[in-house]
Amino acid sequence: MASISGSTIWRWLHTDAIRPWFHRSWLFPRDPDFATKAGRILDLYERVWDGQPLGAGDFVISADEKTSIQARRRCHPTRPPAPATMMKVEHEYERAGAWAYLAALDVHQARLFGRCESTTGIAPFDRLVKQVMTTPRYRDARRVFWIVDNGSSHRGARAVHRLQQQYPNLILVQGPIHASWLNQIEIYFSIVQRKALTPNDFDSLAAVEHRLLAFQRHYETLARPFEWTFTRRDLARLLTKLSLPESKSIAA
Repeated sequence: MASISGSTIWRWLHTDAIRPWFHRSWLFPRDPDFATKAGRILDLYERVWDGQPLGAGDFVISADEKTSIQARRRCHPTRPPAPATMMKVEHEYERAGAWAYLAALDVHQARLFGRCESTTGIAPFDRLVKQVMTTPRYRDARRVFWIVDNGSSHRGARAVHRLQQQYPNLILVQGPIHASWLNQIEIYFSIVQRKALTPNDFDSLAAVEHRLLAFQRHYETLARPFEWTFTRRDLARLLTKLSLPESKSIAA
């Protein structure tokens, strides 16, 4: 009787069309207005609002908070890299506090604004908005569109009313639930995580703040607008693939 080795069976299974033992977690787009809300954001990235092109006096801001950025004080000094030797970072550390990093990106101008706060919330977010909206470019603008997610500090009609009372030219554009990937500031946060916060080896919160704001200033001198390629057409294909009825409401 012929025998088949375990490695051969595994190779056959690995190349099979259906591999039920492989899986990944994901968040299904459950927002009933997903298509409408996402479409408005994608239009803004293409400098369109309500079917009309934006003018020179219109700006688009993408904003969010990166929470719980810890200062991890290593229990033994980090050893710097040397020829043929990588950096060595002590595994054990002491916690020296944490910041929330709030940032706003002008998606078409690649301008950045950011600040460190001890916590998130309405007051810290409003300070970020003030930091941007008191700058002459945005204070005197015709319209400033703020793209945000569903965080508690900028969620719902109350947030819209609160911010427009303070800044009549501000238009808050809230994305659908579970769609932070539509917010371009998340791309910048991923860059910050890789290039400014890894490895996490900081003696104090002051050192974390200095690193974040210094990197922000440096990045802005080199930055170009992100080459965003995901459009309404791509969204329609995605929602059709997921068999969502909302896909029928997306304009061609």
